[in-house]
Amino acid sequence: MALDRKRPEDFLELVERAKRGRLKVYIGPAAGVGKTYQMLEEAHALKKRGVDVVLAFIETHGRAETEALVEGLEVIPRRRMDYRGVTVEEMDLDAVLKRHPQLAVVDELAHTNIPGSRNRKRYQDVLELLEAGINVICAFNVQHLESLNDLVKQATDVVVRETIPDSFLKQADQVVNLDLAVEDLIERLRAGKIYSQEKVNWALEHFFKPEKLSMLREIALREVAESIDRTVSAQARSDENSHRAVASERVMVCIASRTPHSAMLLRRASRLAGRLNTDWYVVYVETPKENPLRIDAEAQRHLIDTEQKARELGAEVVRLSAKDPVPALLEFARTHGVGHIVIDRTRKSWWRQLLGQSVMARLVREAAGFDLHIVSFEGEEESA
Repeated sequence: MALDRKRPEDFLELVERAKRGRLKVYIGPAAGVGKTYQMLEEAHALKKRGVDVVLAFIETHGRAETEALVEGLEVIPRRRMDYRGVTVEEMDLDAVLKRHPQLAVVDELAHTNIPGSRNRKRYQDVLELLEAGINVICAFNVQHLESLNDLVKQATDVVVRETIPDSFLKQADQVVNLDLAVEDLIERLRAGKIYSQEKVNWALEHFFKPEKLSMLREIALREVAESIDRTVSAQARSDENSHRAVASERVMVCIASRTPHSAMLLRRASRLAGRLNTDWYVVYVETPKENPLRIDAEAQRHLIDTEQKARELGAEVVRLSAKDPVPALLEFARTHGVGHIVIDRTRKSWWRQLLGQSVMARLVREAAGFDLHIVSFEGEEESA
């Protein structure tokens, strides 16, 4: 089953109307469902329609049927770099920008570039291509989506280190889910069509267990369905000029310099904002006790990292100054159309450390008219 599997000519219509580059994303539940194959097939179809297409980065993983589809398409040579005595090949961003095709195909979107590259992540390379007016078709597995990190860990016992922020996916003009029955995917794995034979048994005992693949399929289907709903809703609001209708549904997350489990808290809030199809804020209140001169370097680094993570997830980060955070938070919420307030609850509450009293209890008491989401992380380990 594939949600929103549009024809190549549908994306071509977007390409022809674009000034900034258009973005199409293929998502799958796991390796081997055919994302790279589908991108190459679409590249051939668009080339036949007269589109100037290049392969900016393609990883065939040695699969013969995929390698055969590379033939007949222009490939941008990879940039070779030495890193710790090893030659590493990366997408040559500058070469793609100089070539400036109508459309670039980019695989392995969640990849982390080696140190010394202009951008840390490949998705940031893609953003540069889009800004330059180059249209992009790319692909990644659903477990790499940042806000799903905790859900994927819970479902599969696998911690995914390379992630893509939700804000990237929200920029996509088309999102396509490539689905494959669990039995068919395992059959492809056993036949050596996904990994080399020496890796098959390990994969079957770990990520490719049927129950894990079923969970990932469900997550991928739900994520793409929500993405399509967001796009349709956004278009409807734009057409009807009715942005005010959702203004009171915005989400606000309350943080401090020592917020434990901050990454998990942000991912929960990001999912909430995504389901509501609304904007969200991450708000930090600098109190006298939180003055930069009074908090240590570790706390300052934690705060900066938390704010950066929030931006990557698509939040607007706001800093306020006040003696008491509660009225400052509530005033911000009332004046910025916030309907949902998210705060964490831990055994050693940073709120209590901040003021010597429970700010959470005060918010419960004073946040009339808001939906308050109190998130507990007791016993949970945070993944970065």
